[in-house]
Amino acid sequence: MLIGKSKRSVKHSLFCEGSPLLLISFRAAGHRQLSILTRDSNAMYKCLAYSVSLIYGIVEVFKMSSMKAVIHYDYGSLDELQIESIERPVIKDTEVSVRVHAAGLHVADCFGVKGSPFPMRLVSGLLKPKYGVPGFDLAGEVHAVGFKVTRFKVGDAVFGIGKGTCAEFASASEETLAHKPDTLSYEEAAAVPTAALAALHALRDAGKLRPGQRVLINGASGGVGSFAIQIAKNMGAYVTGVCGRSNIEFVRNLGADFVIDYRQEDFTQRHERYNLILDNVENRSLADCRRVLTANGTLLLNSGTGARGFPFLVRLLKPLLLSPFVRHNFRRYLSTPNQADLNLLKGLLETGKLAPIVGHVYSLDETSAALRLIDSGHARGKVVVTIP
Repeated sequence: MLIGKSKRSVKHSLFCEGSPLLLISFRAAGHRQLSILTRDSNAMYKCLAYSVSLIYGIVEVFKMSSMKAVIHYDYGSLDELQIESIERPVIKDTEVSVRVHAAGLHVADCFGVKGSPFPMRLVSGLLKPKYGVPGFDLAGEVHAVGFKVTRFKVGDAVFGIGKGTCAEFASASEETLAHKPDTLSYEEAAAVPTAALAALHALRDAGKLRPGQRVLINGASGGVGSFAIQIAKNMGAYVTGVCGRSNIEFVRNLGADFVIDYRQEDFTQRHERYNLILDNVENRSLADCRRVLTANGTLLLNSGTGARGFPFLVRLLKPLLLSPFVRHNFRRYLSTPNQADLNLLKGLLETGKLAPIVGHVYSLDETSAALRLIDSGHARGKVVVTIP
């Protein structure tokens, strides 16, 4: 049996094992015509079933290897983030694949999208992002584990630090994950890792804070500041917080012994002296901060905003170069995530000695808005993105 040919039609033939010719003809005249020629109706149905199963299988394989993610391919505005379907990350032997339920954001995510300050590009990619999905903090369920992973299994609820967490799936080293506290939701757990670790490492390791000492936290209502107040109180310190008027009660409820409204009073003009200042804002000069430090006091500097280019480099290095020549200690510090400290935080969270403050929750589609809020410097507590 023959079908008449037409210049306006495109014909595709599909041969199935054990069946005669299946011919599908698509006509370009505004409609689709399906013509099937067969001498055996059972063979035709088998062929169709096989074809449908094959197509379905291909679609499912594609779904299994892809994910929804926020992504950018060039450095630039926070508004240029896109939602796309991309390949899932392939994990190494010592890594874990996590089905992300919530991602905590912080200012480093803004730096990564903008490519500024420039030193950030040494990690994220010199000219273009190596992996343009923002986000480090995560909370979710283990989806797969590498061959050398021993502490986690599929289905475990975890929190910690990974790579490209504003996506349905993210990879993470086994060493930067811990089991999620049972007392926390995924949104609350995602608010913890980077900010709480930064606060812990600042006070315990870089600042050597001891019971009875006085500590001032500039930027007390932000992500790091809100954890720093609680950790300092747990360490037995007297805590002064600096924030805006609208956040005074918020900071006081976190445990601060005294709160300064920076619009009404300059903390560097007070008569009180502090053993340690954790400066998350860096909006005062080194000379001004020295004025309110004790004789051997320490100033910890923890802000990458407010300067660009050469001025940023000067601000970054000046305290380190000056510190050996003055009686005070000027320090910058690097907070390196590790499982031991995540488990320490987990214990504090489960006993109620530490509480994550989720100030703002956004959907994955609203990631740009979430980053804009952080970039403004006026976010209260932590900003979290949920991934359904």
